[in-house]
Amino acid sequence: MHSMLAADVGGTHARFGLIELHGGARPQLSNRLDLEAEQFPGFPAALHAYIEHSGLASLPRAAAIAAAGPVTRGRVNLTNRNWSISESELRQLGFADVILINDFAALAHSVETLEPRDLLNIGPDLEGAVDSPVSIMGAGTGFGVSCLVRHGKLVIPLVTEGGHIGFAPTDGQQVETLRALQRQFGRVSVERILSGAGLQNLYRIQQEAAGRSVEMLSAAELTTRAMAGESDCRNTLTLFCSVYGSVAGDIALAHGARGGVIIAGGIAQKIQTFLIESPFRQQFENKGRLSDYVRAIPTRLLIDPDAALRGAARAGIKAWT
Repeated sequence: MHSMLAADVGGTHARFGLIELHGGARPQLSNRLDLEAEQFPGFPAALHAYIEHSGLASLPRAAAIAAAGPVTRGRVNLTNRNWSISESELRQLGFADVILINDFAALAHSVETLEPRDLLNIGPDLEGAVDSPVSIMGAGTGFGVSCLVRHGKLVIPLVTEGGHIGFAPTDGQQVETLRALQRQFGRVSVERILSGAGLQNLYRIQQEAAGRSVEMLSAAELTTRAMAGESDCRNTLTLFCSVYGSVAGDIALAHGARGGVIIAGGIAQKIQTFLIESPFRQQFENKGRLSDYVRAIPTRLLIDPDAALRGAARAGIKAWT
């Protein structure tokens, strides 16, 4: 087996690449292609478009697919896209070796492949405990959470649905936000805020609270206007980053993530300067009696767009060798 096909499939994008299996800790990528998921009726159509674009004479023997949803018995229904993917269907397409994993499980697998250039510090440059867990989380179409459990020589990627834990407000503005979201959704998970749709929810709630008419903006438009200095959008994005930091600190406590917290997902990458300068780190450390505990935990922004592809490939290599 000289190469494998790797894919990172989310609610918005389907990303593909070929992984060259020459050994080493960091799998090498070629033939990269990002496709807009909405342009295809399902994953097989996107896969065929990639194969055609790449001009492959034949399928690679193996495929490692990371997907944004819970994987059960080799099958996933994407949480934020009406697609399903299964290992059995991939074998029917012609792959001999197939592994299908959650996208944030793939990011957990990727931690050991990351280099300093792949990460930016959010807050102080801290080392973290090398033998302790690392939390990985990220807001995009949804909110994903995983953990790399490290204990001595034991290293285990842990898949979670931590994006659906309940939202815990920390000040009056967040309490009012929670009440507004409860009226709309009933139970309010952190994904109702920490996602593209969540960013739109925050903007609408803030505009309505101020008695202003609500302009229907996409998450991309909101972030662009905020970065350009528009005050209402900046206020929304500041609240988003505050909640992000608070949730990240809660998850670090839950995982005992003294090895560090890695922030992934498309939104953070698009607002990296804003995020680093925002109240994110202050809210991350705002944990009452446990503030000293989280203050020693590094928080870093993942800026490598191919980490999930490498992580999926690493999971495959581990499964087949």
